[in-house]
Amino acid sequence: MAYRYGNRNQNLLFPLSIDDYVGKDDPVRAYDVIIDSLDFAELGIELTPNKVGCPQYDPKTMLKLLVYGCSYSVRSSRKLERETHYNLSFMWLTGGLKPDHKTIAEFRRNNKKPLAKVLRQCARLCVKLGLIEGNTLFVDGSRIRANASLKNHWGIDKCRKYLKHIDKRIKEILAECEAADEDEQGQGSLVELADELKGKEQLKAKVKAILDELKDQDKESTNTTDPDCRAMHSRQGTHAAYNAQSVVDDKHGLIVSCDVVSDNHDTYQFAEQVEQANDTLGHKCRTACADSGYCDIAELEKIDAQQIDVIVPSHRQASGTKPKPFDKSDFRYDSQRDCYICPEGQPLHYRRTEPEKRRKVYRIKRSLCRQCQHFGVCTSGKIGRKVTRLLKEELRDRFEAQYQRPESKAVYERRKQKVELPFGHIKHNLKVSGFLLRGIAGTRAEMSLLSTCFNVARMITVMGVNRLKCRLACL
Repeated sequence: MAYRYGNRNQNLLFPLSIDDYVGKDDPVRAYDVIIDSLDFAELGIELTPNKVGCPQYDPKTMLKLLVYGCSYSVRSSRKLERETHYNLSFMWLTGGLKPDHKTIAEFRRNNKKPLAKVLRQCARLCVKLGLIEGNTLFVDGSRIRANASLKNHWGIDKCRKYLKHIDKRIKEILAECEAADEDEQGQGSLVELADELKGKEQLKAKVKAILDELKDQDKESTNTTDPDCRAMHSRQGTHAAYNAQSVVDDKHGLIVSCDVVSDNHDTYQFAEQVEQANDTLGHKCRTACADSGYCDIAELEKIDAQQIDVIVPSHRQASGTKPKPFDKSDFRYDSQRDCYICPEGQPLHYRRTEPEKRRKVYRIKRSLCRQCQHFGVCTSGKIGRKVTRLLKEELRDRFEAQYQRPESKAVYERRKQKVELPFGHIKHNLKVSGFLLRGIAGTRAEMSLLSTCFNVARMITVMGVNRLKCRLACL
């Protein structure tokens, strides 16, 4: 069989312009048009072509470079610089400009707040194009590693342990110095011991400053590399990370809004994320849906008060476990007497309120409980059976009943298909194993760019490049 061989010295007649190298339906043209459609004044990026001084790179070109690079897993400034020299699509997008990595990094660092607003404007473009309806919204969160090491994560216990170890080592060094003074024939070096002593004292001062900061700010832990991140648990283990949030529309699964928070759980995020999405849409959604991790009654109540249907299962509904004998559900609540009636007809009276847990405690008389035939099965406690009731138990019951409706179950079934796809795309397709920027402002800007990349990819899939360009030109 014959082979085909290349010839590097063959004479070719190249096209006269870079534009001829890029097809009319190439995705890079969609990125170009979409970024041109953004309102840079609303973003907070100043466009002054006639500004006096050294010429700067066009902010639109720099933003196109960042967004398009993220879409193809090219995120670092040095890799972006390399692409502008060798990648035709990047060369076309920048118009032949070749900013160095310092310029790219500086633009990203100096425009964190404007970059965090890019997704907002992209989502509003999708609303104008009819790709986002805003009727049903899905909320979800995922942990993404921070650009910091867990070794630099300090808690109060760790600080005290280190201080104790340092003090012990300082005493040992001082003892070695005294022994060396007494015996000049010893092998110890006073110079090395003095240097080590100085280093230990500096480390002690550093750890003590961290401990004082934790106590003054009433914080459980901090990271010396990135103070905004937290130690979070995931399937890959425990890492310094952030909790990324996204709100996705039901129609085409496009992201309406995103956020990054330092909380290592989703419990108190539901109301805030839905309100941010509604603000982007310009109107209130009809239905808001999330998994049981968002089931906090106070948070759900904030959205329910806005006449929005809330579809969030409680923890006991999500677990799917069958109730055990003499479960709380077997006890009847008497609202008039404010007490519970056990299966044997005995009352459990109100004892106290626990504000921190937002619940009330009911107990039966000790003597009645110990005389019952079910003692040992219902409870084995010496002080009798205890039942707790949330301060807003009726509201929780209503949310649980709302989740059990067939139409609510159908909405919840679509949740995984819609809201978990963006995180899968970002982590798997875009190969995002962690944030590059540090601090909450930097991670929010980076999350906004990554979410915009997902939206643009979905827009191209749904509409196609040529149709998308035509529709944007008519806006």
